[in-house]
Amino acid sequence: MIATLQCTVIDCPDPAALAAFYGRILGWRLDDSDPEWATLTSSDGQRLAFQLAPDHRPPRWPDPAHPQQFHLDFDVATLQDAERAQREVIALGATFLHDSGGERSGFRVFNDPAGHPFCICYGQS
Repeated sequence: MIATLQCTVIDCPDPAALAAFYGRILGWRLDDSDPEWATLTSSDGQRLAFQLAPDHRPPRWPDPAHPQQFHLDFDVATLQDAERAQREVIALGATFLHDSGGERSGFRVFNDPAGHPFCICYGQS
């Protein structure tokens, strides 16, 4: 091993707002004291950071001319949990994009408020 992962950093136009969005999904502690950088930290020390990118151009999933750059997958147990999660992330500002249609396992794709795609996956663990 050469190194360990410190955190994943996501470029966006408003670090505090996007960190708050994901913080509500994950229930992690938010530090948005720097206007150009915000960090979420889990109770066991995992970190997700958000960096100011004033010229950020969001991807357009699934358009390969505007690739997604990265995406986050979040696990829930069942289709019913995915339906609840869908309502909650939309209430937080997400936009629904796609449903894989699985009854026992599958995923739903959303854009976060800055245009990054993320998935709510169910029945996969």
